[in-house]
Amino acid sequence: MTRDDREPAWRRHQRHEFHRPSPDLAPYVTRYWVVEWHYDRPYRQLIVPYPNVHLALHDDGAAVLSGVSSGHVFKDLDGAGRVFGVAFRPGAFRPFLGAPVQSLTDRSVPAATVFDHLPAHADLAGVEAALRRDLPEPDPRARQAADIVDRIVGDPSMTRVDVLAREVGGSVRQLQRLFAEHVGVGPKWVIRRYRLHEVTERMATGGRIDWAAPAADLGYADQPHFVRDFTAVFGETPTRYAERYGDALTTGPR
Repeated sequence: MTRDDREPAWRRHQRHEFHRPSPDLAPYVTRYWVVEWHYDRPYRQLIVPYPNVHLALHDDGAAVLSGVSSGHVFKDLDGAGRVFGVAFRPGAFRPFLGAPVQSLTDRSVPAATVFDHLPAHADLAGVEAALRRDLPEPDPRARQAADIVDRIVGDPSMTRVDVLAREVGGSVRQLQRLFAEHVGVGPKWVIRRYRLHEVTERMATGGRIDWAAPAADLGYADQPHFVRDFTAVFGETPTRYAERYGDALTTGPR
């Protein structure tokens, strides 16, 4: 599916806010987000995935819980609307769910199937009060999974699951089971996702990009595999994506 031609001017039609959680909720919540939009015709919004479970509270009263998306997705925005969202810390949602987080991957369910105390009107204070009423008991395995994801995020040199498993003191299979249970996607997916994010940050700085270098840095055997994974996440090839940055001169695959 092609990108919406109004995407470069999205700031004319959308307003975004982000808020940090209170200290007692920080072990479970990465951030809160608010988006408001106004379109005179339907807009196709591209959503690129991260390993967060999201709770979305819509201004029409709908409350939706969405698991991790294994690839990019599109959502249609029309007219005017507002959503207050909770991005849960990767690895930390299983205590709320009471089931493997993988059971939510690529799915959305009514939030009331998990949360008993959702606020009628979504604002920061009301949402945090609701989360506290449903706060689960601490889970050491969830904390371990969340800490490993943080380790991946913080180490740009981390590109291999076997190396990660060795560093955290387990086998590859044990790490895969932990991620299926608590993150919803595998450790390889999480590693690739954050390393690909770093590739887009290189693009944003401008300058010449030779795709062989980031492909090799990420541990890909060849450029076609790198292009395939990038396209699955961002909805277009790396060269097409880089063309959004006028100063970036690219070489390599389209």
